[in-house]
Amino acid sequence: MCGQRDFAAMSNYEPSQVAKAALVAASNGLQMGNSKSKRDTRFSVAALWSMAAENDNEVDDDLTKSQKQLRDLKLKISAQSKRNFVLERDVRYLDGRIALLIQNRMALHEQQEVASHLEEIEVSDGSVIEDRKRQLYGNLFYLLQAEPRYMAGLARQVTLAEIDTLLQTIMFTLYGNQYETREEYLLLSMFQNVLAAEFEGATSFSGLMRANTPVSRMMTTYTRRGPGQTYLKGVLSERVNKLIELKDLNLEINPLKVYEQMIQDIEQAQGSCDLPKSVTPEVAGANPDVQAIIQPRVKTLMEIGASFLSIIMSSLDQVPYGIRWICKQIRSLTKRKYPEASESQKCSLIGGFFMLRFINPAIVTPQAYMIVEGTAQKNPRRTLTLVAKLLQNLANKPTHLKEPYMAVLNPFVEHNEGRFNKFLNDLCEVGDFYEALEMEQYVALSKKEIDLNINLNEIYTTHGLLLQHIDTLCPSKDDHLRIILNDLGVAPQQISRVDNKTIPLQLFSRWDQTNITDTTSAAAADSLTQGEFLYYDTKALFVQVLRLNPSFAQKRPLHLPKIAELTATSRDPSMVTKGLKLIDMLQEIERLGLVNQNDGFKLLVEEITDELQHLGNLREKVERELSSLAQVYKTIQDHNEYLKSQLDTYKSYLQNVRVQSGPSKASTKPHGPVKYTHQKLEQEGVIAESSVPESRRANIFFEISTPSPGAFLIALNYKGREKAILEMDLKLDDLLEKQQQGGAVLDLEYVKLDIGKTLQLLNKVFLKK
Repeated sequence: MCGQRDFAAMSNYEPSQVAKAALVAASNGLQMGNSKSKRDTRFSVAALWSMAAENDNEVDDDLTKSQKQLRDLKLKISAQSKRNFVLERDVRYLDGRIALLIQNRMALHEQQEVASHLEEIEVSDGSVIEDRKRQLYGNLFYLLQAEPRYMAGLARQVTLAEIDTLLQTIMFTLYGNQYETREEYLLLSMFQNVLAAEFEGATSFSGLMRANTPVSRMMTTYTRRGPGQTYLKGVLSERVNKLIELKDLNLEINPLKVYEQMIQDIEQAQGSCDLPKSVTPEVAGANPDVQAIIQPRVKTLMEIGASFLSIIMSSLDQVPYGIRWICKQIRSLTKRKYPEASESQKCSLIGGFFMLRFINPAIVTPQAYMIVEGTAQKNPRRTLTLVAKLLQNLANKPTHLKEPYMAVLNPFVEHNEGRFNKFLNDLCEVGDFYEALEMEQYVALSKKEIDLNINLNEIYTTHGLLLQHIDTLCPSKDDHLRIILNDLGVAPQQISRVDNKTIPLQLFSRWDQTNITDTTSAAAADSLTQGEFLYYDTKALFVQVLRLNPSFAQKRPLHLPKIAELTATSRDPSMVTKGLKLIDMLQEIERLGLVNQNDGFKLLVEEITDELQHLGNLREKVERELSSLAQVYKTIQDHNEYLKSQLDTYKSYLQNVRVQSGPSKASTKPHGPVKYTHQKLEQEGVIAESSVPESRRANIFFEISTPSPGAFLIALNYKGREKAILEMDLKLDDLLEKQQQGGAVLDLEYVKLDIGKTLQLLNKVFLKK
């Protein structure tokens, strides 16, 4: 190696942005590394150029096109996931109010409040923050993203009422690019802070991670991000769908419910029953007939539970890294906080997160997790709940005080406890990401801009919450967060959804020191020659040129001077510049003794060849990921449509309540009738079951009209007959109440209508604004 040499003395050489980021990396102790030995780990300064080459904006080859498609798709998935989160939050909000609406006990001003909560879900883009404030917010959110401890501290301070709004900002905006490694690692760093504080503040082992707190809500929300959803659908979908098809399979094992159903069956068959109707669970459980019904059901349930357990345990390698890493932190923190805890106790905490927060919600409500398309009928729905309870018992080892009837499934827990605990421990066997995160941070420094798409209310809410807890989060007056908050001043008030525009916020730090150009002294401090930077920039430029002109690389081994000459004599002016630069750079690194023309620049040729091979393999990987995520995006879009239909139904109901509660501008004119064939409603899924003979279905049609707001008349007609065979009056209130109570179908004597699909149809045809 040659001695230090100033960059300015090198002919035509301006250090690249990657070189500047590499300088910071080297100054912070990252080793220079060898590209061959470090290819897989990529925790060296040398690897920075390789990672930068993967996303070279100047190149437009097949890899770059696929990478752009992949980036765009990931951004679409992240944006759609955020929209779904908002919609799900609105649905949850109304789920808590719908009972009051059905009973008409909500005051008019409350109805208007709920209605306004749902308006203008889709917000427009725009820019309404003046430049100085915009720059300060860019400083603020750069700091919050790069220093996860601040948001971790804030998440522990907020109330349950505030957490969902904060989680929207954290999970789907600040770290919203769910497939971007750097953001994922930063988010996990935040979780490490949150979990460490949670364990530190714990007063008893039994209370750890059990209650519904902002922290537990945070962990549940994390599992709903793209990678977690993809895993759940891939692993559980086939098994859950098969179970849902078994509509008549009744596996109820609660003795009281079995007893009540037995009496109903006897009365239906014989007209009466001598058994007492009101009995205690103990009396019901002691009934020999009840025991005879339950016994085979227990066996079947354990078989189904075993099949679910097998697919979960065999999917270890598919579990997203972040989920496994959180499991690892839970185990590590438990060992430190409670060293005397038994293996079973430690596994109960890991299982509490993995099963209670991640797996079981998807089993109990598969539609909400995009695992199934239709709504499960009563029997399969109950079976899924019992399976989830069974698996949760395996994770938590409960005493069955609340549900003593579940004790009959103890043999399943005893038989599988050992291997399930091993699985939970295997989940924790993943490497840490700290070195990889450090590397990703340097890669981020090599990029000119980091942008964040964020809406105004997210900015204002975060600003307000930070100010509210400023003394806890940053007690020192010299803390960067306090300095920025002082500059920003009072947080603006929340604005309406109509005005809540989404803006692109450029993130940067006023304390950033990466844009230095006089790098000699810092490099010298780490025994790093400027020639090494030049060497890697030369390699990167050769790789770029060969990607732009693949024909130059057809002859092997590569003849670098010839490639530089061909590039310099190209008809493309930009290529000519690159070629002349390559000639100078090649001469310079040879003069510095870093390469030798006599051996054909062997070392550099080998590294360039390796890099091109890596990029070729990378393209195949990108193509596979692109195909996989395209399906994920479609599933998320479908779920978005489902959520929208739910909200549309709620909106329609609110409109009906407003019409009935007082003066309204809504039209009171009758509408319809609208005609539908039996075949059409069957295709749309509105008809769930039909007793009409196949030969007569072509002659059956339905007419639906709305004589007044919220009221409907459904008439079943037969071609050639003047009068309807059957007419039924329906109120939107009644349908919603049936749906709220878990009703799946509406019986019209000859046909049974799916309540959910019927509501969607009525909303689509009659209740549009």
